[in-house]
Amino acid sequence: MINQSSQGGFLLLGFSEHPGLEKSLFTMALTSYLLTMVCNTLIFLPSMLNPRLHSPMYFFLSKLPFLDICFTTSFVPQMLLNLWGPKKTISFLGCSVQSFIFMPLGTTECILQTTMAFDCYVAVCQPFHYAIIHPHLCGQLVAVTWVIGMVQSVVQAPATLHLPFCPQGQIDDFSCEVPSLIQLSCFCGNITYNEIQMFVARVFIFIVPLTFILVFYSAITQTVVRVTLATGRRKAFGTCCSHLMVIIIFYSSVIAVYLQPQNSCAQKRGKFFDLFYAVGTSILNPLI
Repeated sequence: MINQSSQGGFLLLGFSEHPGLEKSLFTMALTSYLLTMVCNTLIFLPSMLNPRLHSPMYFFLSKLPFLDICFTTSFVPQMLLNLWGPKKTISFLGCSVQSFIFMPLGTTECILQTTMAFDCYVAVCQPFHYAIIHPHLCGQLVAVTWVIGMVQSVVQAPATLHLPFCPQGQIDDFSCEVPSLIQLSCFCGNITYNEIQMFVARVFIFIVPLTFILVFYSAITQTVVRVTLATGRRKAFGTCCSHLMVIIIFYSSVIAVYLQPQNSCAQKRGKFFDLFYAVGTSILNPLI
């Protein structure tokens, strides 16, 4: 059912208060997007085509670049249109499609990072049990991450898109993310249910996976410290440090974007963090 209060679509303000900055940001975002596509493809394709890279660690590693490609493509093209010209509107249908695609991809990446941390934990702390991480189990774990992402999208996106939005709604962002849409409706309808949904999603999608990651890496650190041989210690650090760097960058961006206080200053800073979250993390992952 079409939301009658938003038939005219939405106005994505983006960085319209800094018109002189938009062209520079467009160039940076376009360059980062193209590099993201190239670098992640160069990791994804060899990992899929080379049989020697079908071990569990490389299996998960091949899924992360594919997810980054889909994640950035879900909203960076719209961001580039927003930054390039004066037309900053998006139809309700376009906003709905963006929300339904963007949301499960972000959720899936959070869960996938936890799965990769678990893989590192078993490899370092329980090496004799690493045989349990067989290809069939890897496929099941990845399937579960995608299912969780889809369920979260199916539950939260319709409830948000059916809110009675204010006429000629202006979204102070460059994408149709759930927090911005809920804020747009705050003076037109009861959003208590949506805020509860968003709080539960933040706990189970961000906080709980991050807690598991911290537990896994705490155990990994304790195991590595007990290793007496320098070569063994370097091997253990080499196995996990690159993924730990990816996690730090990813979750730092997520916390800056989604767990910031709701005030105007934080929201303005949040748009720059959102820009980095959109194009920065996906280009840094393959480089790391």
